[in-house]
Amino acid sequence: MAVTAAQPVPIRLTGIGKSFEHGVKGRIHAVRDVNVAVVPGELLTLLGPSGCGKTTTLRMIAGFEQPTEGEIHIGEKNVTGLRANERNIGFVFQNYAIFPHLSVFENVGYGLRVQQKPEDEIKRAVADVLDLVGLAGYAQQHPHQLSGGEQQRVALARAIVFRPRILLFDEPLSNLDAKLRVQMRGEILQLQKRLGITTVYVTHDQEEAMAISDRIAVMDRGSIVQIASAEDLYDRPSNEFVARFIGRTNLFDGKMRDTTNGRIVVEALGQTIVANSAPDGILPGDTVRVMIRPERIALTVQSTTGVGAKVLSRTFLGEKTEYHVSVGDQLVQATLYGQGKQSAFAAGDSVQIIFPADGVHLMKP
Repeated sequence: MAVTAAQPVPIRLTGIGKSFEHGVKGRIHAVRDVNVAVVPGELLTLLGPSGCGKTTTLRMIAGFEQPTEGEIHIGEKNVTGLRANERNIGFVFQNYAIFPHLSVFENVGYGLRVQQKPEDEIKRAVADVLDLVGLAGYAQQHPHQLSGGEQQRVALARAIVFRPRILLFDEPLSNLDAKLRVQMRGEILQLQKRLGITTVYVTHDQEEAMAISDRIAVMDRGSIVQIASAEDLYDRPSNEFVARFIGRTNLFDGKMRDTTNGRIVVEALGQTIVANSAPDGILPGDTVRVMIRPERIALTVQSTTGVGAKVLSRTFLGEKTEYHVSVGDQLVQATLYGQGKQSAFAAGDSVQIIFPADGVHLMKP
């Protein structure tokens, strides 16, 4: 029997909130007014700093926590009031939560035994799923005999062996070393796409989220502040929090001057900078926040359109070189790739910074 997922289903959160009373702080809102629709077969990541509400939101989808307001639909069914074991979900915990005294076979087959499936069906299902996650031949091993990555695979196998309707991950790679995290996130993504199962994934690691997600929901202080693809979040963040949280960035104040031939002219850093678009509702004379990623900046010795600057520091990092330069009292980060030693700038050099229009993003302050 080949391992397959159930027919992919959507997940819909409508006005979800979670609050509780704190003895000192009063009423605390862990999650507030979360609205999100996960399309069938999608991998959506909830991303944000510690305490932003992402794990609480995931636990409400799973049924481990009850919302104080709003509704949760899985497929066409309102599951808000259902217990976790009535929702047909697969959940992979941060600490794996595998039983140390049980073999790999018994760990993976545990849920099927709880469902009182026939023994021959359990054997076939466990064998198939262990083969799927790369653990064929490990059935009689015990958790203490496994590496961290192998334990992660056991947790994943147990979550999918009974063909759940949706799959939920709560920071599943946080206990692994950096190299193994990269390997395992690729394996999780391949498996999710192979099964086509609707998945919600929680992490605080921006790179991890960008590597595996169809879309990312960035959370801050209990609310979703932007949902988009990794590319849109990186290039077109909706506000300064997203701009700072996703990757390295330069942010400075500017003033809208005018629009010429569809291009936006902004006064910033004592110069005029051109952008290709501006937020709705911004008018000439309004203050804006100007964002540009370090790798979009060009440094040169001579330019008729550049902004004068001085190099403060240079850090060589193999395939790239990072610079900190000053424009007046403003610090600007620039990252240059493939730069030979002969063409490198040194601390104290005077340079010109070029801001390409397609790399400049404007936001409301």
